[in-house]
Formats: sequence, C-alpha cells, structure tokens
Amino acid sequence: MFALLKKEISGFLGSLIGYIVICVFLITVGLLLWVFPFNSNILNSGYAGIDPLFVLAPWVFMFLIPAVTMRSFAEEKKTGTIELLLTHPLSDLEIILAKYFACIALVILALLPTLVYYVSVSVLGYPPGNIDNGRTWGSYFGLIFLTSGFVAIGIFASSISSNQIVSFIFAILLCFICYSGFAFIGQYVSSGFAGNFIQSVGISMHYSSMSRGVIDTRDVIYFASISIAFILMTRTALESRKW
Repeated sequence: MFALLKKEISGFLGSLIGYIVICVFLITVGLLLWVFPFNSNILNSGYAGIDPLFVLAPWVFMFLIPAVTMRSFAEEKKTGTIELLLTHPLSDLEIILAKYFACIALVILALLPTLVYYVSVSVLGYPPGNIDNGRTWGSYFGLIFLTSGFVAIGIFASSISSNQIVSFIFAILLCFICYSGFAFIGQYVSSGFAGNFIQSVGISMHYSSMSRGVIDTRDVIYFASISIAFILMTRTALESRKW
C-alpha cells in the first residue's frame, strides 16, 4: 500500500500538470489576497489576519482537488492498466486508500506555501505577532478536513468514468452540492429545525465551525463519515466490474 502511495505521489509530481495545478492554485490565491482590490485583500482589511484565505480556499479547492483526483482511476481505465492494478496483492480498499492519502498529501503540499502569508501578516502586524494563532491554526485544520472530504468525492467521481474531463466536472458538481447545495436548500426551506438539519448535512456549516478555531468532535465525526461514505461508494464502483 505504501509503495502504491509513493508511486501515486511521484507520478503526479513527475508530470507537468501536477506543477501547473499547484502553481495555478498559489497564483490565484495570492492575487486574490494581496493584489486585486476585492474584499478578500488582506492589505485593505485593516486587521492582522489571513481569514480571507479560509473563505476563498473551499471555492478554489472545488477546482484544485478534482484536478488532482480526476486521473486516479479514470486514467487507469483509459489506459487499460486498471486490471493490472487490481491484480496486485492488495485489496480494492487498500488501493483506494493509497490513492486517497496520496491526493491528500498533494493538496497539503500545495497548501504549505500559504504559511508564508501567515508569517508575513504576523511580522507586518502592529504590534508584530498580533495575529489570532488559535483561529488561524484551527482554520488550517478545518482546511485539511475539508480536503479529506473533497478528495473522497473526487476519487469516487474518478472511479465511475474512464474520461478524466467527465470525472473532473462531476467531482466539481458533487463538491459544490455537498459544500453549498445543502446550505442553500436549508435556508430556502426553513429557518427552523428542518432547515438547520438540512444545512447540517452539508459541508459548509461544519467547515465554518472549524474556521472559527473550534475543533468540535461533531465536525470531526462528520468529515470522517463523509470521507468513509464516498470511499465505500468508490469500492462499490470498482467491485461492479465483477457483476
């Protein structure tokens, strides 16, 4: 399993598209946070914090993560190496988990350079170091949990098609529905219990909770559950070849 995980990471970083995806992410976020005169511009916000990063990241991740995961199984199917892969002395679940954790590692690798923003704001703040560290690190943990959910969705989308573009688009659609679709429906339906329940099914509410710097057990269980659900759906999609 670890050999396959290493192979997946090396394969992504060994291709030009891997570096393009990471560079596009960093350039997009950097421009929105530091250059363009939008509400997300840190220099115009008037306070020392990188909260705009955690507001923008889920929307950027809706495109970044599907771009990372789209080749997971779709490429294997297209090139005909899926059968060879599945004959390895590994269970379907182990193969899925290897690709799953490899994709998470790649997204975290793309996220690491954003720590420069945290250091910059901390140094430039008045007085220096005037930044809410608890909220910031809690938000980073929230992003990692968000990544785990989006990657599971992307892996599933890749497992049901042999076309990477189709997998990419389907993953974006699923991520959008899971992140903001339930929140929109919940607000539209009701402001009472029913509306709150529908919103709690979506990712947005749980990510927003973590972005406040509060790591709630319920939110951790939620993200673990959604990841497990889509991983199991991916295994079912792979096992369907035997039916």
